[in-house]
Amino acid sequence: MTSINFIVAKDDLDQCKTITTRLPDADALPQDVLLVRVDRFAFTANNITYAVLGDELKYWQLFLEPSGFGNIPVWGFGDVIASKHPHVAVGERLFGYFPMATHLVIEATDVSKRGLRDGAAHRQGVAPVYNAYARVSGDPAYAGRHGDYQALLRPLFMLSFLVDDFLAEHDDFGAGAVLLSSASSKTAFGLAHLLHRRGRKVIGLTSAGNTGFVTSLGCYDEVVSYDRVTSLPSDAPVAFVDMAGNSALRAELHRHFGSQMKCSLRVGLTHRATAADEGELPGAKPRWFFAPDQIRRRAKEWGPGGIEQRLGAAWSGFAPLLERCLTVVESRGPEAVRQIYLDTLKGRIPPEQGHMLSLLG
Repeated sequence: MTSINFIVAKDDLDQCKTITTRLPDADALPQDVLLVRVDRFAFTANNITYAVLGDELKYWQLFLEPSGFGNIPVWGFGDVIASKHPHVAVGERLFGYFPMATHLVIEATDVSKRGLRDGAAHRQGVAPVYNAYARVSGDPAYAGRHGDYQALLRPLFMLSFLVDDFLAEHDDFGAGAVLLSSASSKTAFGLAHLLHRRGRKVIGLTSAGNTGFVTSLGCYDEVVSYDRVTSLPSDAPVAFVDMAGNSALRAELHRHFGSQMKCSLRVGLTHRATAADEGELPGAKPRWFFAPDQIRRRAKEWGPGGIEQRLGAAWSGFAPLLERCLTVVESRGPEAVRQIYLDTLKGRIPPEQGHMLSLLG
């Protein structure tokens, strides 16, 4: 049996291809090992960020590929087709971090009624959430379109939740308004919803062509196109959450707001326009927001289940909005996956679309 894997050149993301790899025989799997068929997975601009930061944040080590190439991690669903673990049955459905591939071998460990982890040696040393798989067979929250929403937005909403928690913890650094670049992105949408819910003024920055869509989301108090950012009043304190990663935009905002830029968080790289050295910028120094750090600290402070409980409550208020503003598009097969990957890489995906993919024919 073989797996079809979609891989990209680490130093040139435009270069991509599919390869086949040989899988172990189902009857010869070692003890506690599972063979999982990857059924469907979400692909968004956030996955491009995973690729851009693949070496820096160890994403490439999760699913090993030939030298010079990487497999971009994706959130999705897989079905156990062979199992050597006594407490995991063939036919079980798992939700978690998968490779862009048709199959994955998992060394099941920490198996509980709710989930399990992949104990493969090369997958250690990363945030635990990246090795965790939820056992979702028969769970309506992960079935059908609700399952698509989970794959497309729940992991991104987790990031939105953590950024909002970080800002709230610091009283938004004294800012009267929060600016979000790439305001049409799904992570920005979730963060805007959370900020708006707690009464914070939210200003969405986006391309001129996306202003209508961003306005329709209903969670931005003001929407400004990138070519008009210097029209914003600069005499009041602001915080900036950068989902785009456009260094020219970041510098322009810092110079416009000067000392009133109280916080500048780098979260995403949807535009991939980064500079090695921007020099000294006025206002707060830009810094990366690293979600695993916030997770580890809050897990210690809130105790077992604390993060999940708070995230679940926040998600229940956000999920009903998705049917109105998100169209799920399904595509299957290697060529379809390649096209959606390249369209996402080049920024050609309409913001109202969410793509669920499968390499299975």
